[in-house]
Order: sequence, then C-alpha cells, then structure tokens
Amino acid sequence: MHLTSKLLPRPKLGRCLLALGILYSLAGPAAQAQNIDEGKSAPRLFADSCVNCHRNAKGLAKGRFRPTLFLFLQDHYTTSAGAAWQLASYLASVDTSQSSRSRTAASHSTTKKRRPSTRPPAPVQSAQ
Repeated sequence: MHLTSKLLPRPKLGRCLLALGILYSLAGPAAQAQNIDEGKSAPRLFADSCVNCHRNAKGLAKGRFRPTLFLFLQDHYTTSAGAAWQLASYLASVDTSQSSRSRTAASHSTTKKRRPSTRPPAPVQSAQ
C-alpha cells in the first residue's frame, strides 16, 4: 500500500498536463494571424483600403521616392512589407505617368510653331 500512496499524486499531475496540452493545441492555430493582403495586386490593395479616404491614386505620391512611400505605408497603413512596397510602387507609377503626361504636353506646346502676332508691324520712317 505504501507504493500506491506514492503514485497517487502523479496521475493528478499527468491529467493536468494532458489538459493543458489539449488546450494549448486547440488555441495554437486560432492565435496565428493571417495576412489579409497576401496575394492582392496593388490596385486591389488601393481599392480595398485607401479608396475610403482617397477617391483615386493619382497625385497621392506627390513626387516622393518609392522608399519614402514604402516606409510611410509600412508604418501606418499596410499589414506587411511586401504590400507596402507594392502599394508604394503603384502610387509612384500612377504619379509618374501623370507628371510625364503634363511634361510631354508642355514640351509639345513649346515645339509648335508660334503664331504670328496680331499686332501690325511698326511703321518704318523714311530718311528724307
């Protein structure tokens, strides 16, 4: 009987450890976070998260460099570094295409032939 009394506390400890193991295994997968932005394209990321405050992506980059946009978006608005870089590249490309269009339009306007002035030429005085 002396042997049985020594083994009695151990089954209680074993049951407690078993119960804790079961609870831990059930809570483990539920505690893992999911990246909801994974696999989305940059325009889709913009449509899902940015369009609530910004109507369109044009002009949001405001001429900033991609690394600057990346750091800002990573700290404030995106769930991962990949999503931040994708969104920064998208915003910079939309901003660049808009500014290049305006530069192209400006260069075309300067290469056009100038219209003749609508003022008549000044009269020339003759030497008499």
